[in-house]
Amino acid sequence: MASPLALAHARGRIVSLAGLLAIGVSALAPAVFGQGGGRGGGGRGGPPATAEASAPLDLTGYWVSLVTEDWRFRMVTPAKGDYASVPISGPGRAIADQWDPDKDIAAGLQCKSYGAAGLMRVPTRLHITWADENTLKIETDAGTQTRLLHFGTPTPPAGDAGLQGFSVASWEGVGRGGGRGGGGGGGAATTAVTNAGVPAGVLPPAAPAAAAAAPAGGRGGGGRGAAAAAVIRPGSLKIVTTHLSPGYLRKNGVPYGAGTTLTEYFDRTFEPNGDSLLIVTTIVEDPEYLTGPFYTSTHFKRLADSGPGWNPTPCEAK
Repeated sequence: MASPLALAHARGRIVSLAGLLAIGVSALAPAVFGQGGGRGGGGRGGPPATAEASAPLDLTGYWVSLVTEDWRFRMVTPAKGDYASVPISGPGRAIADQWDPDKDIAAGLQCKSYGAAGLMRVPTRLHITWADENTLKIETDAGTQTRLLHFGTPTPPAGDAGLQGFSVASWEGVGRGGGRGGGGGGGAATTAVTNAGVPAGVLPPAAPAAAAAAPAGGRGGGGRGAAAAAVIRPGSLKIVTTHLSPGYLRKNGVPYGAGTTLTEYFDRTFEPNGDSLLIVTTIVEDPEYLTGPFYTSTHFKRLADSGPGWNPTPCEAK
């Protein structure tokens, strides 16, 4: 598990790529971005931009886990009683010490380690799509799970919302660099943002032709003389998930309860070797079974649009 210092992104919005050096991936440096335009999409006097239209980064597509830390907790099932790095409380330890995967299977609870608070740590492939213009969908092939991330002000359920809980999502960094692809105040643009989060000194993907050809001036562009720069914008996806049914942080029965709050930040980077990474910073807070926040940082690599290797499989309790 990464330390709170290494996960300073959760407080100061800095992403650490420590642990990826072994595979030749560079650390992040601050992104370079334009300072023009409004909040993107709607423009002055227009309707509010949808979550999809105002996205400061494109998370859609297929991704695969890069297991660069906590290998022994993620690639194999830890032994009962191995709770290293988890700030587990006394009541949490008492429950974890009774873990019996055969009982979970018999009770139809073999998916307890695939709930939202533990799912992103499961070695898996992700398929991220827009279910609608204000709902982002994350599917996993491991355990065949689906998460729905609701933007705006959705109405929460009255009670338990299941293993994936109820997730409210928001963009952070929207509005600091024009509309989607540089549309800004003049109206909704249609070019996709493809290079948010580009490290300084790293050549990003080519800007969309429409953005590169846009007039340099005006309120909707990237400021005077730099229309193409408007597509290089900072931004993260923040997700807060509540209303969870109880589950496991790890497959060996480390519990989290119904009162858990899960906070996540999704960031995308482009690396010098051509790879694109999704970095998921996770903070699990459970007043019942944890003595403090449980921090992790999980990495995924972008795959081809055809989704190579995608293979939905059922949950495994062992």
